Amino acid sequence: MSIEKFQQKASEAISKLKKLREEEVTVIFHDDADGLCSGAITYKFLEREGFKVKRFCLEKLYPEVIENLHKKENRVIFYCDIGSSHANLISNLNKNKNLVIILDHHDFVESDDPNVFDLNLERFSLKGETDFSSSTVCYLFAKLMNHMNMDLSYLALIGSCEIPGDFIKINREIMEEAIKNKILRVDGKKLIINKFNLDIKEVFSMLQVLGPVGYYKNGPELGIKLCFDGLDDEIKERFKELEESRKVANKKLLNKIMREGLNQTKHLQWFDAGDIYKDMGTKVIGTFCSYLSYQRRFIKPFKYILGFTNMRDDIPGYGKLKNHYVKVSMRAPSMLQEYINKNKSPSTVELLKKTCEKIDGIADGHAVAASAAILANKKEALIDEIESFFATK
Repeated sequence: MSIEKFQQKASEAISKLKKLREEEVTVIFHDDADGLCSGAITYKFLEREGFKVKRFCLEKLYPEVIENLHKKENRVIFYCDIGSSHANLISNLNKNKNLVIILDHHDFVESDDPNVFDLNLERFSLKGETDFSSSTVCYLFAKLMNHMNMDLSYLALIGSCEIPGDFIKINREIMEEAIKNKILRVDGKKLIINKFNLDIKEVFSMLQVLGPVGYYKNGPELGIKLCFDGLDDEIKERFKELEESRKVANKKLLNKIMREGLNQTKHLQWFDAGDIYKDMGTKVIGTFCSYLSYQRRFIKPFKYILGFTNMRDDIPGYGKLKNHYVKVSMRAPSMLQEYINKNKSPSTVELLKKTCEKIDGIADGHAVAASAAILANKKEALIDEIESFFATK
């Protein structure tokens, strides 16, 4: 990886950022653990630099939200763990009006606006599925802005717990740096955050519930609080409550699938959760699809798994959406994953991006796990578009 090229591009963005110190900064961050850690890092380093910061958590990057955010001029907008897959749309709507900084690890597209800085490390020869998380990028940017932000290194590693296996490459370096600086300590197989006396994986697991399951119940803000202040009684109780509600919903949906089976097309096995996850964030449908991908008893090994769930029409901290959407999650069973990794089958993100764009949806993700938001009346159209995609191969 050319860390020098990343630093050069990030330094250019920082130089522009410092010239807009009087402007309010908007920080948009995703609702999972990586997104919450990314939002926390970015909020903290901006606050330390004296910026006025407005933040809100977004499940999907709806076109109408992007359009609204970029109507004004001379603003600063950060997209954390969200944005790279839609950099072209952001660029087209921004039209050089605002400084935009994207700190992400999802598959990226090109943008032609010189004021849109996509600092995704995939642009610098690393892989977002295996080598780094969005919180890694946020931390590297924060440290480049001011070395005092090295105390935020533990957040980069919490967010990176979503990546399977041990920390490697740049995350390995961050871990070693954090241990050397006594921010973390090794306790057997655990990495303990010294100031909280908490294992980073324990914090990650809690954030994975607080943000997604508690999206409409102040969960993301409690997650940010956990990132900065550690665990308290309010967070413990909310976590237990949310975890229990998710277990009940998962059991209800699994029973429905076991009773009725999955809908089948030539390349898809799909289900519609409807309102089973009502008042929860829609990230939960992706977690459920991931669970299904390993259930060999009733999952066809070479068909993509597709799950739908209804979305609410409001975004906490932002307001009401104009349109009605459903969330779409796609996963590949383990045997299909091998074909995708060998380029023998299309990736989930390729499938969703190419088909959603034909029905005015918006998709992002990785090779074997992707998601989208589409208009509520476009579910059948999406299934037809996916099958048509294969028909033209």
